[in-house]
Amino acid sequence: MNIVILDGYALNPGDLNWEVVRSAVAEAANLPLSIVELSTYERTEPEHIVSRVGEASIILTNKTPLTGETLRQLPQLRYIGVLATGYDVVDVEAAIQQGITVTNVPSYGTDTVAQYVFAMLLSWCHRVEAHDQAVKRGAWSRQPDFSFWLTPQTELAGKTFGIIGYGRIGQKVAQLAHAFGMRVLITSRSQRNALNVPHVQVVTQDELLAQSDVVSLHCPLNDETKGMVNKTFLNRMKSTAVLINTARGALVNEAELAEAVEQYVIEGALLDVLSEEPPQEHHPLIAKQERIIITPHMAWASQAARRRLLDIASGNIAAYLNGMPQHVVSRHTDSRQ
Repeated sequence: MNIVILDGYALNPGDLNWEVVRSAVAEAANLPLSIVELSTYERTEPEHIVSRVGEASIILTNKTPLTGETLRQLPQLRYIGVLATGYDVVDVEAAIQQGITVTNVPSYGTDTVAQYVFAMLLSWCHRVEAHDQAVKRGAWSRQPDFSFWLTPQTELAGKTFGIIGYGRIGQKVAQLAHAFGMRVLITSRSQRNALNVPHVQVVTQDELLAQSDVVSLHCPLNDETKGMVNKTFLNRMKSTAVLINTARGALVNEAELAEAVEQYVIEGALLDVLSEEPPQEHHPLIAKQERIIITPHMAWASQAARRRLLDIASGNIAAYLNGMPQHVVSRHTDSRQ
């Protein structure tokens, strides 16, 4: 049995062991480990997919796109495991037509992404790295007083944290915000998740934007939410508020966000995702925005979360081979974060 991993580097740059995949397949298929062949590639360009997959019946992909045209050239393919929660890299309708099962990996990064939201927010509040560098350049040694600070220091307690999208990550973020003494507002299509949660208040999106000191995006990317953070959205926020996006870059109209920050419509933005990844060098949010913090789509990437992702992906294959597939997304086409 042949398995091909098309773009394994982001998930496993060398600190995890791919053998968990081989072992899961061998056990589930009741095969000797020696005849389970696993081919791993750090990255695969679209024009190399067909030649690399060959006669393999199982492939794993993270961001390598699998279009209908590509899938039609792989008649032996029976299973696609997406090494992520979002699965819009796969033409799911084409997969359904060819009898290919597609699975994803939900919920592997809930704790680490929620933690990262607050890593970004606390960095914004205290600019710890800037002060560390100042001390190491001798600025503290030259001070006449025991203490100094280069930027305003912000306390979170008593402020309002607004969450758009209240799935697993949104719920975890709400718990952390409450632990910091913040008032928590949420708006979500799945408001049932907020029922009987004493520290969460369900409001309309307009109410959330008008009242929140922090607005954090945790909603899926779909036709309804694409570009939702636009000029109108930003003008409804408080001028002192900060926007956080660890969900999907395309939720944000980036040109209008850049303009809003530059004109002090909002105070700033903390972004771990962009609509194009990696971005062009002269991206409007990178080129000149001092009040925007951008990190390279790494909120998900703790070793614990990546190991959990790999374990779930391996379990997905095993479940499929045992005739009880789990986390199947090829029954519908609503790609979610």
